[in-house]
Amino acid sequence: MSQAQPRSCGLPPAAGATAARAAEAAASPVPEATVGRVPEAAASRGPETAAAPVTEVTAGRPPERLRLPGGLWLRRRRSTHTAALNQAVHANLDHLRPWMEWAAEAPSRAQTAELTRAGAAAWEAGTDFIYLAGLDAEPGGVIGAFGLHGRIGPGALEIGYWVAAGHVGRGIATAAAGALTEAALALPGIARVEIRCDRANGASAAVPRKLGYRLDRIADVAVRAPGETGRQLVWVMER
Repeated sequence: MSQAQPRSCGLPPAAGATAARAAEAAASPVPEATVGRVPEAAASRGPETAAAPVTEVTAGRPPERLRLPGGLWLRRRRSTHTAALNQAVHANLDHLRPWMEWAAEAPSRAQTAELTRAGAAAWEAGTDFIYLAGLDAEPGGVIGAFGLHGRIGPGALEIGYWVAAGHVGRGIATAAAGALTEAALALPGIARVEIRCDRANGASAAVPRKLGYRLDRIADVAVRAPGETGRQLVWVMER
């Protein structure tokens, strides 16, 4: 999802030992696929990248469920979603691997469950908020992961995301990221939201551009996934 704790421009999935450090999310994308610094787990590098912060980012909590147009919904990730999430990650590894460090290896069901537990603890601690995306037309299915990650300093949250290969190009990432932007800026103490993605990830960069984010800077960062150039776009929305 920018690099779903899930980073590539969006929230993160679980992928072996690397995924264990990432966020559920994550919230980092793929060539002509929608992925930001994402989560599978909880920190995207990540639904889910950097290690999760240990201090509360906000005293508030975002809604646990967000309904969006077209039968789309975002729901707080819970242990009951482990099987569906693990299946979705396995089905999309080739799609995610260019942009998601945690997608290097297929996660076991146990690893996905462990990351889900870590994500639940992070939500309660007020450091990361990981969601799964689904459709009314596909009950029980997972079509992506999104996250709000407190890994960029005080007063700010970063959105991470990934969308399944079969659902890209439908505006899902834009709609979900837009809803999460509003939810984040409504939280006490949060004045800035960022979306970060590699310059080569055009599909992911289109999301903040469509939502009216401002391109704040292009940063030099370590290359951690095969499709990355090390030139990271940092998009900003302020209250």
